[in-house]
Amino acid sequence: MELNELQIQRREKLVKLREIGIEPYPADLFETNTNTTEIIKNFDNEIKNFNNVKIAGRVMSIRIMGKASFAVIQDFYGRIQLYINRDEICKGEDKTLYNEVFKKLIDIGDIIGINGYVFLTQTGETSIHVSDFKLLSKSLNPLPLPKEKDGVVFDSFSDPELRYRMRYVDLIVNREKKDIFIKRTKTFNVMRDFFNEKGYFEVETPVLQPIPGGAAARPFITHHNALDIDLYLRIANELYLKRLIIGGFEGVYEFSKDFRNEGMDRTHNPEFTVMELYVAYKDYNWMMEITENLLCKVAKEVTGSDVVKFGDKEINFGKKFQRLSISESLKQATNVDVLEMNEDELRNLCKKNNIHVEESMGKGKLIDELFSELVESNLIQPTFIIDYPIEMSPLTKKHRNNPNLTERFELIINGKEIANCYSELNDPIDQRERFMHQLQLSQKGDDEAMYIDQDFLRALEYGMPPTAGIGIGMDRLVMLLTNQQSIQEVLFFPQMRAEKWD
Repeated sequence: MELNELQIQRREKLVKLREIGIEPYPADLFETNTNTTEIIKNFDNEIKNFNNVKIAGRVMSIRIMGKASFAVIQDFYGRIQLYINRDEICKGEDKTLYNEVFKKLIDIGDIIGINGYVFLTQTGETSIHVSDFKLLSKSLNPLPLPKEKDGVVFDSFSDPELRYRMRYVDLIVNREKKDIFIKRTKTFNVMRDFFNEKGYFEVETPVLQPIPGGAAARPFITHHNALDIDLYLRIANELYLKRLIIGGFEGVYEFSKDFRNEGMDRTHNPEFTVMELYVAYKDYNWMMEITENLLCKVAKEVTGSDVVKFGDKEINFGKKFQRLSISESLKQATNVDVLEMNEDELRNLCKKNNIHVEESMGKGKLIDELFSELVESNLIQPTFIIDYPIEMSPLTKKHRNNPNLTERFELIINGKEIANCYSELNDPIDQRERFMHQLQLSQKGDDEAMYIDQDFLRALEYGMPPTAGIGIGMDRLVMLLTNQQSIQEVLFFPQMRAEKWD
């Protein structure tokens, strides 16, 4: 890889630092005793607190002014100005640390540790008067810092592909992006606290699975050399969590990385995070109440309000969520009852509405396509779409009042599915019949039909209590809570094509 002029200059500085006895990547500990935000929030100029601070950060600007200079460093929490006086950091005759090291060999992007005391400049800016500093890491690549003139910012590091590919640079120069991921972590922690307070157990289930069960999706395939078997990256962890319910746990949840070898767009990434919760002796009606309470709590604690702004919309998590059956939602859109239609009639209805369909699609898939195209995008406020046809829900208990339906809901917010819940099917004979129907769809060419999991069927035969289960798409939820239009913005390292290196 050919170096540019600035990269060459920084490598030359690296050599000079070592020549004068300064290791640019020291191994010893540099223990800080405060941070930028703590100083700026709590400094009192009258009592002169913070008179012995030890702080570290990345140099973001330097202004050399003869025997004294100013710099700005940035740590995880924010930025603060430094005042460096030659005779303060070089007490004796040797002025090398200032004249050679700071003025000539320190660059923007370098990480330094400093000792000093906090004071107010004549302009009233909280700053640190540096008594000593140490280079902790030399940066060999210049940062793409934005420039500003007359209040106009230009040359900003804003190209999405570059930002996603070099997230480490994005987090340095676009500090507001860090807040997205802080809120992401807080979302997970609030949910954990909610479940733990109820006595549910966080568990871990296999990522490599012999059968990709629990959802209708195309899996990634790999090969285990020692066992000489094909394995699949999990598309869902549902069937393993149900095995734990069968084994006697009455409430389990998992934040799982799932993988689906399908398309990518603004709301889909092949690797994504789902929270799945299963609670024994409950049903989907109970889970609707829990979901409302959970998401209202998450919204308040993460954003400060139960009304969340998303683009030009306001999503209200504080109101009772609307409940609407999938058949009623489609009747409002088409003026027909899709439950009374056969496959040919549904296929014709799809074509009438310019919806592309495959010959392999069964009744459930056709209804799903109609709902996705005609209804879903219009549901902005949190809405439970309930009571799905049995063909669409092979792992769901039959509806207690209509055997052609299932006790299932999907939670739609801002036109996207955020959660999926079942009163879980626990009849092993019924479950085997549903799996056989999925096998028939697979034989017709549906590559998203579910596999038959014989071990799961065996587990069901030992008896699973009535159970409610839900999966919540964490990436999409975080998008809503942080007002981000693309899933790539809420993933540290979204999937991208491999970079070409010279």
